[in-house]
Amino acid sequence: MRWERLFDDLEARFEELADAAAAAELADRERVAGGAILATQRLSGAIGTTLRVRLAGGPLVSGILQGVGPDWLLLAEGQQRDCLIASAAVIAVEGLTAATGRELSGVALRLDFRRALRGMARDRSPVALALVGWTGGAVGHGATAGSAGPGEIIGTIDRVGADFVEVALHAAWEPRRAGAVRSVALVPLAAIVLVRALPLG
Repeated sequence: MRWERLFDDLEARFEELADAAAAAELADRERVAGGAILATQRLSGAIGTTLRVRLAGGPLVSGILQGVGPDWLLLAEGQQRDCLIASAAVIAVEGLTAATGRELSGVALRLDFRRALRGMARDRSPVALALVGWTGGAVGHGATAGSAGPGEIIGTIDRVGADFVEVALHAAWEPRRAGAVRSVALVPLAAIVLVRALPLG
């Protein structure tokens, strides 16, 4: 009788130790798996969610996350007001969900910031570019031709090179026509913090 109780006790302790070891191993596996998750995957899990994105220099941009690329985020700030953000300028993102998306692959992995800007250049719509040193002023509200404030320029992307864009500077309310263009600015891609689509008129 005494031996039965002893073996029952040992068996119960062994099961407790085995359960504790399995739980510790599972926690280790989850930590290792979590350590392999990329920021793009975490962000992809929040598509359709309203996020607040803090950018280098302090500005905060809010909107619904529409898409994620290998080096950019696309937010919808309002009706017909999309904002393409360079990931290199992001210092914090608030409002993420618990969901994690899949790792980018195929075409999505190749659609980088430069190629997204090429799409904007083909669209020929006016944009506001916030540049390094941007202080977060309102882009496009009461803007003068070609400039909306410190570190911002307004116009149409004419060309996207290997490491730069050329922007025809004109007022936000004017379409890109030769008579409306005040000058052309070459902007290194590395200097672009975000690009906002501006409605005409």
